Amino acid sequence: MQEINITDIGNVKIGQAENEAAGTGVTVIIAPDSAPCGLDIRGGGPASRESGLMDPLAAADIVHAVVLGGGSAFGLDAAGGVMKYLSEHGIGFPVGDVVVPLVCQSDIFDLGYKASNIYPDKEMGYKAATAAFEGAGGNFKAGDYGAGCGATVGKLLGMERCTKTGIASYAVQIGELKVGAIVCTNAIGDIYDYKTGKMIAGIRTEDGSALNDVSCEEMMYEMLNAPQTDFAANTTIGIVLTNAKFNKTQLCKLAGMTHDGYARCIRPIHTSMDGDSIYAMSLGDVSATLDAVGTLANHVMCEAIKRTVK
Repeated sequence: MQEINITDIGNVKIGQAENEAAGTGVTVIIAPDSAPCGLDIRGGGPASRESGLMDPLAAADIVHAVVLGGGSAFGLDAAGGVMKYLSEHGIGFPVGDVVVPLVCQSDIFDLGYKASNIYPDKEMGYKAATAAFEGAGGNFKAGDYGAGCGATVGKLLGMERCTKTGIASYAVQIGELKVGAIVCTNAIGDIYDYKTGKMIAGIRTEDGSALNDVSCEEMMYEMLNAPQTDFAANTTIGIVLTNAKFNKTQLCKLAGMTHDGYARCIRPIHTSMDGDSIYAMSLGDVSATLDAVGTLANHVMCEAIKRTVK
């Protein structure tokens, strides 16, 4: 198994744009030649756009881009800017005298990190799409960039006790097969090293000098009778990219298997206060079994989550 760059998977371009002062941004994953794509949503409060396209019963077999963004539901406007850029450059379905790209989007809630009244919009989406076509594979960088600009974890006791995280990727190659993940980690709970089980991010002590001795899970057990919040202010979003050949139905299963990577690293996960979502996109025609690729996707997602921690 050899580590590769996420753009080495091929047939994909990744662009990012952010507003550092406002603490929000977008990351756009573009398949210029289109690609089959699946989606699995496990959190109770997702902010998403065009999720219905991922339904195996939906007519569309492919999409042209997936956007990971901040701003919660407000930030979903960014997909419009991505559509505008792609349409102007002839990427999409010709319909009469226009070209219509299929663009899906999922967002994290980052409104409480810095500014609550500034979020990704069409202009930012257009800028990220433009950046995707710069150089060989775009401008993707791990850290406080794109969708990861306002990402945090360990928010059960409020933002003043949280840990800053971001966006990251990890990809590997075995023979001809390539599998990679991009993830923006933004959770109510704690993050653990999937290899050692050690907590590496989460709720911090009151003075901010260290991670809290009591885990988020233990705190939730002590708060059994606390009022339940109805607002989803968390959400970890990600995408698996592979050059293995799969259809949309298989990719939905692949995304579901990759959620096990979330469960290995994030505790608690998939709560009613999250919108945890994973896309899976097929970018090639390499032959491989779904179970093997799903197991590998689980692994690369774990490593990508680990790399989102400062």
